[in-house]
This record gives sequence, C-alpha cells and structure tokens, in this order.
Amino acid sequence: MKTLDEYAALAEQAHGHMCAGQILGLRMAMFGLGLLGIEDPAGKDRKRLITFVEIDRCATDAVAVVTGCRLGKRALKFRDFGKVAATFCDLQTGRAVRVSARESSKQRARELYPEISDKNEQQMRAYREMSDEELFEWGWVRVAVPPEDLPGFKGPRVVCEECGEGINFRREVVRNGRILCRGCAGENYYEAL
Repeated sequence: MKTLDEYAALAEQAHGHMCAGQILGLRMAMFGLGLLGIEDPAGKDRKRLITFVEIDRCATDAVAVVTGCRLGKRALKFRDFGKVAATFCDLQTGRAVRVSARESSKQRARELYPEISDKNEQQMRAYREMSDEELFEWGWVRVAVPPEDLPGFKGPRVVCEECGEGINFRREVVRNGRILCRGCAGENYYEAL
C-alpha cells in the first residue's frame, strides 16, 4: 500500500479538494485493508476485494482511491445508511470487516487542536495523527455476496414486459407472471413528465 500522503494526493485529485472526510476515508480504508491483510489492492489483490460504503460523501471517494474499488467494476457497493462506515470483503478468504467512524473523533480533534478555529483544518490535522482506535470502531462480519453481485458476473439479460428496457444482473421483478423492471414495478426514483 501507499503512504497516507501518497493516497491524500491521489484523493485530492480524484475528489477535487482535500477535506477531513477525505482523510477519514483514506484512514478507514487503509485500516480495513490492513486488518484483512490486503497489501496491494490496486495490483495483485485487486480481484479479491469488494467494498460496501454506507454514505455518499467525501469519505467514499477516498475509500475508492485506496481500495481501487469502483461502481463500474462492480467492486464498490453503495448502501445508503447515512453512516461514515465501510465493509471490506476479501473474496479469496471469505472474511469481511466493517469499520465505522467514531462519533467521538470530532470532539477529540477539538481537544487536540483547540487553537485551530477552522473545523475542517482542525479535523484534517487530528485525523492524520489520531490512532486507529481513536478514529474507528470495527468488527468482523459476514457478508453474503450473491453471484450476480460479483465483478465479472455474466448472467441472462431479460426485457421488461412493460417498458421494453433490458435488465441485467437478476434485478427484474416478477409480478402476476410478468417480468418487470424495478421502475415499472413501482420502485422509481423519478417521475416521468
């Protein structure tokens, strides 16, 4: 793995700026991969890892920088729980660890650097220096990843009988004997105009 400073430079470039959430995400991913013993996530270990993130904020971009996991590669999974947390799954060993940011880390940053008035600067500095134990809670977990959610899955493609759009990765819904996409089954996130 790279150093925190090397990852920080990559994260700033990928995300567009550096912030406390980025540092937290970098540290979280480095800690999680360390617990799993994954040393080269962008190289020889790249096909071993799937990462679940629980928030769509700055930390998630940083987690992707360290792990090399991407949505488009089907190795980064988003679960909208609104938590600064991620679960790192080693497909080779079947082990998984969930790491979450401690709520107390913000207060600890204030205690460490009360002279820094800018909250982001204060947290960035503290999050670089605090121990993993001060920053994170973690635990071993079991994650069932079905074959259709794995990178490289080649499954049947079906067509929605309502809208005619193709559906991949077994995401169809069968209702009253008809194959429907989730949108036509009532799970839309948009409203047609």
